[in-house]
Amino acid sequence: MDALGLKDLAFIALAAAVIVTSLMMVTRKNPIHSALWMIAAFVVMAVIYLLLNAQFIAVAQVMVYAGAIMMLILFVIMLVHMERGDESAPAAARRSKTVRIAGAVITAILLAELLFGALLFQVTGKSGGLSTAAVNSAGNVKTVGALLYGEYLFPFEIASILLLVGIVGAVVISKRK
Repeated sequence: MDALGLKDLAFIALAAAVIVTSLMMVTRKNPIHSALWMIAAFVVMAVIYLLLNAQFIAVAQVMVYAGAIMMLILFVIMLVHMERGDESAPAAARRSKTVRIAGAVITAILLAELLFGALLFQVTGKSGGLSTAAVNSAGNVKTVGALLYGEYLFPFEIASILLLVGIVGAVVISKRK
């Protein structure tokens, strides 16, 4: 086995940072703190893309996900103020314990599935129609743009419509009161 280089060590450290920030995101009780940890995970993912020489994807990761999507999520969190019901403390404690047990069981099942899949199956990626030399000669941005607005135009437009529906829904919910 070859010795790990600096780039490999940086990749491993960044992958661990993504795991830590993702865990922090799902374990926070405050939705604003969760959203901030999600932004941190998106930024670390962008650095990983930079290590992999995917500069356009790294910039898109920061602009689209950490910028636009997270702002939308933060606005929805701030606009839709969740009111807590008047529940008795013992009933809420019982329900909380039941929810935690169910969450732990579901988490254990999902972890077992991930380990099963990672250890027993070998996943090979689908090779694209363009070689590395062709992508390097045309440039990452031109290649991604040609694929995005050519072969994948319909899924791109569907995603745009879904985001527009989410924005309109947030405005309608906020205007209801």
